[in-house]
Amino acid sequence: MKTYTEEGDTIVGDILVGEARSISKPRVIIKTGTHKAQRIILRENARCRIEKKLRFIR
Repeated sequence: MKTYTEEGDTIVGDILVGEARSISKPRVIIKTGTHKAQRIILRENARCRIEKKLRFIR
């Protein structure tokens, strides 16, 4: 399994599981048109993994 550790690396999936010592409050962000999403920031020893992969590649 490959581990991405460089700044700017991204992972994409339907479900991502994240762990960290500290997380930020959720912030609402605009995606497209009237669709909105939430963003959180994981800090201090943060790690994410894909729980469920994408069904369709966009």
